[in-house]
Amino acid sequence: MKVILIPIYGHAVSAGFPSPADDFIDEEIDLLKKLIEQPSSTFIARVVGLSQINVGLFPGDLLIVERHIKPKNGSLVIAALDGDLTCKTIDTERQLLLPANDTMQPIPIGNSELVIEGVVRRWIRCHVPLG
Repeated sequence: MKVILIPIYGHAVSAGFPSPADDFIDEEIDLLKKLIEQPSSTFIARVVGLSQINVGLFPGDLLIVERHIKPKNGSLVIAALDGDLTCKTIDTERQLLLPANDTMQPIPIGNSELVIEGVVRRWIRCHVPLG
């Protein structure tokens, strides 16, 4: 696998009042290592739909999904429910898959065939389309 090192600026970037910038590069990182801990048990999925907008997930975002993480109550997961994939928060206590959109209802999982494909640990958003 090819490693591409990307420079990191030595100063934090203010998201509030602007601060003077400089050209000081503190280090370089391997972005793949930073985002994906175990490549052999990780996959990426693209978001469609609006069921997770209240947690900041929007159509087109890329989900980094890790199969090696055991889901727990409150985990954002990719679940196969009766064969259909969905991204929801799992509520193990009430046996529900929870949307993060006030216009949508929780999905009961009690009598369904549920397979957790992985836990969403990170996601990537492209703010400016390429091209």
